[in-house]
Amino acid sequence: MKILSVINSLATGGAEKLIIETLPLYCGKGVEMDVLLLDGTHYPFYKKLESSNTGKIFSLGLKSVYNPIAIIKIIPFLKKYDIVHVHLFPVQYFVVLAKWLSFSKTKLIFTEHSTSNRRLKNKLFKIFDKYIYKGYSKIICITEEIQVIILAHTGLSKNRTALILNGVPVSEYNQAVPFDKAEFKFESTDKLLLQVSSFQEPKDQKTLIKTLIHLPNYVKLLLVGDGVLKLESETLVKKLQLEKRVLFLGVRTDVPRLLKTADIIVLSSKYEGMSLSSIEGMASGNPFLASNVPGLSEIVSGAGVLFTLGDDKELAQKINELLVDEKLYQSVVTSCEVRANQYDIKNMIAQHIALYESLV
Repeated sequence: MKILSVINSLATGGAEKLIIETLPLYCGKGVEMDVLLLDGTHYPFYKKLESSNTGKIFSLGLKSVYNPIAIIKIIPFLKKYDIVHVHLFPVQYFVVLAKWLSFSKTKLIFTEHSTSNRRLKNKLFKIFDKYIYKGYSKIICITEEIQVIILAHTGLSKNRTALILNGVPVSEYNQAVPFDKAEFKFESTDKLLLQVSSFQEPKDQKTLIKTLIHLPNYVKLLLVGDGVLKLESETLVKKLQLEKRVLFLGVRTDVPRLLKTADIIVLSSKYEGMSLSSIEGMASGNPFLASNVPGLSEIVSGAGVLFTLGDDKELAQKINELLVDEKLYQSVVTSCEVRANQYDIKNMIAQHIALYESLV
């Protein structure tokens, strides 16, 4: 069974991270899986996948992932694989159009990663989406909420979708070796907050940054990720004179160690699909706090701590409660670890392979 995973690039993000973590696991289960990228820039994620020596990495060499020439370039790949598994827009459109133009019989699968996108609110795109989604043999929905949204948006029957929760390699995060805080020029007595997310519109790092003005000076913040809104966050840090308390680490491939180094993990997003970062945070052995929004509340409620979206004062209060109450701190840690185990990546891999086999 030969599978091709197709995605825009391996720049940064949950879907991209999922590919680099799962490809070696699929190969270990006897599934021959390769990756096709529209943009093959050698980002850190690309280099990590390349170093795993599992599967081939192909690139169309496009400077823009929105270049429609990708449709023609994808066609030759469709003839070489039993199943093509697609992630994210716009390659979601390009693969279906390539199949229609080539009359390929290859089965297509698309994983819908998000509860929200601009196309859902655009009447013209809604028409296009109905035809594009019909081009896929199965739509994998990573949460029940996403499944409901997609069924309403496309009019597809429920049997055209499959509910498969994303997962993470829980043991890798739980057993990671922490860095010494001096690695980041902080004191051993400092308390570190950490958020791992791209600097894109939904992530709202600004709320987390603003919490620091309500917390003691020994509370510091590490921000992992990159993106178009990073400069705005850096500007806010300077405006609030927090340069000595906030460190921007960029894209990292040692996230398990960073999570283990922190004292509290936070994700302040406005919405998520199914947040892998939240599961990783809960698996790390630290308390996890998240905004009470779709894609996070379902995973975190009853385990980690939820706060009102955009409320930096409430977030600061909840962080402070954890820092001063050791019993509460340990209770949240235990609850988070139990919840994370429910999302072990091994479960997701088994369900994906079963789906592949059913289509082949």
